[in-house]
Amino acid sequence: MAQEQTATLYRMILPDHTCPFGVRAKQMLEEAGFHVDDRILRSREEVDAFEAKHSVDTTPQVFIDNERIGGSDDLERYLGQGRSL
Repeated sequence: MAQEQTATLYRMILPDHTCPFGVRAKQMLEEAGFHVDDRILRSREEVDAFEAKHSVDTTPQVFIDNERIGGSDDLERYLGQGRSL
């Protein structure tokens, strides 16, 4: 039996805004069979601090096996689910 993989997802859910890319990243990870360690950034200050710490410009950010995969588009490529429009 294969061991379930865990992905850590940092995504923004502010009082007045839920990032749709974070929602999509969580869905893609769950569909791919990952257990999602869902880390919610609940304020602009938390988002800014996270982005500065990890030297990134956007959220969500996905980490698998302590490796930063990137945002939802990067995750889609990583999972091999690229779709042509």
